[in-house]
Amino acid sequence: MEKWTPEHEAPEPLEGPIVPTIIGGTILWFVLFLVQLPFYGWFDDHGHTWWVWTCLAGAGLGLIGIWYVRKRDAAIKRASAEATPSE
Repeated sequence: MEKWTPEHEAPEPLEGPIVPTIIGGTILWFVLFLVQLPFYGWFDDHGHTWWVWTCLAGAGLGLIGIWYVRKRDAAIKRASAEATPSE
């Protein structure tokens, strides 16, 4: 059996508003954590406390993601500025 190879090149990746997207997702995770916090007793009684801690972990990982994408965005802008000669 022969290996299938595509006949066309892959498209360029889309570059969108990465930093605001990650910030929005992080805020959403933190808001979900805060909304569930008053109901911690109910979650504990039903064995669903992992829902609360998953939201907190999402917010924490989002903070790392914000740091990462801001550094990435700055590096991309710096590389493009170096690639184009300024007059």
